[in-house]
Amino acid sequence: MSTQDWQGKHVTVAGLGVSGIPAARVLHGLGAVVTVVNDGDDERARAQAAELEATGITVRLGDGATLPEGTELVVTAPGWKPDKPLFAAAAEAGVEVWGDVELAWRLRGPDSAPWLAVTGTNGKTTTVRMLASILEAAGLKTAAVGNIGVSLLDAVRGDEKYDVLAVELSSYQLHWAPSLRAHSAAVLNLAPDHLDWHGSMEAYAADKGRIYEGNTVACVYNAADPATEDLVREADVVEGCRAIGFTLGAPGPSQLGVVEGILVDRAFVENRQKQAQELAEVSDINPPAPHNIANALAAAALARAYGVAPAAVRDGLRAFRPDAHRIEHVAHVAGVAYVDDSKATNTHAAEASLAAYEPIVWIAGGLAKGATFDELVRASAPRLRGVVLMGADRALIAEALARHAPEVPVVDIERTDTGAMPAAVRAAAGLAQPGDTVLLAPACASMDMFTNYNKRGEAFAEAVRALA
Repeated sequence: MSTQDWQGKHVTVAGLGVSGIPAARVLHGLGAVVTVVNDGDDERARAQAAELEATGITVRLGDGATLPEGTELVVTAPGWKPDKPLFAAAAEAGVEVWGDVELAWRLRGPDSAPWLAVTGTNGKTTTVRMLASILEAAGLKTAAVGNIGVSLLDAVRGDEKYDVLAVELSSYQLHWAPSLRAHSAAVLNLAPDHLDWHGSMEAYAADKGRIYEGNTVACVYNAADPATEDLVREADVVEGCRAIGFTLGAPGPSQLGVVEGILVDRAFVENRQKQAQELAEVSDINPPAPHNIANALAAAALARAYGVAPAAVRDGLRAFRPDAHRIEHVAHVAGVAYVDDSKATNTHAAEASLAAYEPIVWIAGGLAKGATFDELVRASAPRLRGVVLMGADRALIAEALARHAPEVPVVDIERTDTGAMPAAVRAAAGLAQPGDTVLLAPACASMDMFTNYNKRGEAFAEAVRALA
């Protein structure tokens, strides 16, 4: 859409916050008549509203259900559920609903950077940051954007000119981005998550699969997760776009994989039936846990789809450092390693984390978000020295342990105050033996006891340092 198309257009922005406020400002700057609606009416919301109103934007607090009169377009924060009354009113009035990602896509200029997009239940942020590191190693101007780092609106509307963007997209964002068409995209994995938002696993998978629509060069999928390949088969892509798999085993044609500790490419080579290109060593990946190797392969596949040379893949992976609270080694105390994976907020992420160590004293629990734990416990039981449970839904994990790992000792931390994490760490230290790993991989959200997973991880690290 051109700038002229926005002049005088009545746009309702649903939600204040990290996406709603930038969207409102950008639209107002384009000449749209902007009204922001928000369910909440607390002190923070009133302060945000005052800032927007000072620029001429109308803000309506405490009523996010009613569609303002004259609305021609709704731009929503990604977290607003599709069954909100506002969206039903918009549908009845024939008004489109976009997310901030859709808005950014529509506002791209004619010479804008192509998008290499990543989604999945787990590993998105790590993969996107690995991809950005590889692209930078290739000498390209890039940024990790979307559900991470730089705002997509800032990336497409700012003065910085990029060659290519590494874009993390959540299922929420993809739901509200119907016209997105990436250069190449990857779905890393699919496991039940956010089903309360999407309504079903089928709807969740369908929203993830939107990332493949209209891809021009490559649809990257996980060969160990057939559901991701199914999404590729169902996608409507540009003719000539290829399906590229990644695997922790030896790759077949049109795949990337691992052979004797070497990451190899049999997709972007002249004769993929007979040739393979070495990209990097497993030891170049930090940390070299199995699911992190998979992340690296997905990032490498997207980079290779964009034409990046093998040496840049190696150099980018070597330069990459993971974010805090993602399989982060905190300390060794009395021969025991303490690892913080507070970001493992669902069972799929926790299972991947638990698969990277043995033997383990596992610290778990929090808000289950409707998850069940039988499969996770069954798969991980042989690795467990002991388990320490904390948080609101710890009983669900305890019940799964009783069914599938009755011989594993379990310590239940009942307290929910600030002393809960130190108590959990002390209990874990009591169960651990030299050579073990005490692993915080909660398999649950943190909001029952902590502001977010970062605060939970910080509390764990502080308690470990107190032990030392």
